Amino acid sequence: RESMRLVDRWHGAEDGRLRYAFAPRFVLSCSERLLKQVGEASIDRGIRIHTHASENPTECEMVQAKTGLRNIDYFDRIGILGPHTTLAHCVWLSKGEERLLQTRQTSIAHCPSSNFKLASGVAPIPDFLERGITVGLGADGAPCNNNLDIFTEMRLAGLIHKPRFGATSMPAAQVLEMATLNGARALGLEDEVGALVPGMRADMVVVDLTGPHVAPVGDDILSTIVFAAQGRDVRDVGIDGRCLYRNRQFVEVDAQKIIRNAERAAKRLRRACEV
Repeated sequence: RESMRLVDRWHGAEDGRLRYAFAPRFVLSCSERLLKQVGEASIDRGIRIHTHASENPTECEMVQAKTGLRNIDYFDRIGILGPHTTLAHCVWLSKGEERLLQTRQTSIAHCPSSNFKLASGVAPIPDFLERGITVGLGADGAPCNNNLDIFTEMRLAGLIHKPRFGATSMPAAQVLEMATLNGARALGLEDEVGALVPGMRADMVVVDLTGPHVAPVGDDILSTIVFAAQGRDVRDVGIDGRCLYRNRQFVEVDAQKIIRNAERAAKRLRRACEV
C-alpha cells in the first residue's frame, strides 16, 4: 500500500525526471504472495521492477531450497521477468537462466565494485552481451560500494572480464555504452536519455581531460574516459537542459549542508544501533 502511495506521488513527477520502481529486495526477503502482487501491479500500472538475483552461491542454494527452483526460473514462474524488469548482479546463473533472461528481454545491472567487495564473484558479462541481453552499470548501495562512482564501475567492468574472456573483450566503447545508453535501456528510458541526439532530453556531462593522470590523451578518447578518467574530472552536468553543476560547483544545492546533515543522521543511527 505504501508503494502504491509512492507511485501516485512520485512517478512522473518533476516533468518526468522522477520515476518509481517496485524494489523487492530479493527472493529470500519476500513472500511469494508479495512478489506476485509486485508483478501484477507492475503490469497494471506500467511501473518497472528492480530486484537482486543470484549474487552469491549461498543465496542461490537457499532460493532453490525454499522454492525448488533456481532464481531466474522462480522469478519467471511468478511473473517477475520481462522488459519491465532489471536484475542486479546475476553472477551465478546457469546457461538455461541466461537463455531465459534473453527470451524474456530482462535487463541486468552489473555491479563490479560490490561484487568484489562482498566476494560475490564475477558475472559473465561478455556472454550476456553476446546474447543480446541489455546490461547497464550499477553501484548496488553505499555499504556495498562506498564511493558510488560510475567511472570506477566503468574501469572495473572493462578490466575484470579480460582474464577469462581475453584482452580484447569489453572494449571501451562497449563499456561506455553500458554506462550511458544501455543504462537508459535497462530503465526503459532509451527514447528519452542515454545519447546526445535530437529529441532526447538534454542530459550532458562535460569531462575535463587535462589532468596529469589522463595525459597524454591520444586518438582513442573513449579508452581515456573509461580507463583513465575519474569522477573528479567531471566539470559540468546538465539535466534536462538545466546546468546543475558548473565548474565543479553545485548550482542549486548547498553540498556542505547536505554532508553535515548526512553526518548528523549517521551519528543518530549509530547511537540507535548501540541501544
